Amino acid sequence: MVISGILTIAVADAFSDALGMHISAESENQYTSKEIWEITITTFLSKLFFASTFLIPFLLFDINLVFWLSVVWGMFVLIYVSYQLALSQKLKSIVVIREHVLIASVVLFLDHYLEHLIAYYIN
Repeated sequence: MVISGILTIAVADAFSDALGMHISAESENQYTSKEIWEITITTFLSKLFFASTFLIPFLLFDINLVFWLSVVWGMFVLIYVSYQLALSQKLKSIVVIREHVLIASVVLFLDHYLEHLIAYYIN
């Protein structure tokens, strides 16, 4: 059940982001039709691939450990991408990483308590 949920979210999120990138690229009027479709397909495939990597812990470990492994994996990727972004924009990497990790931590915290709030009112 969890695996089908992850796959469903992975596909829906990948399609959603790909559509957003497609519309954004079209609205900028600086890309050819071929480039727009390359952006769309690349976004879809990369989002689908990354989201699918969260399946691996579910296939290998106990469900209680999987949550923490997923958080660590997500933070690792976030830190790596933030570092690369800082390098490309010639910014202080620690500032960019700290900002992104803080935002992700707030999202995880709020999501955790929202889950409990929803469960409380549904049950």
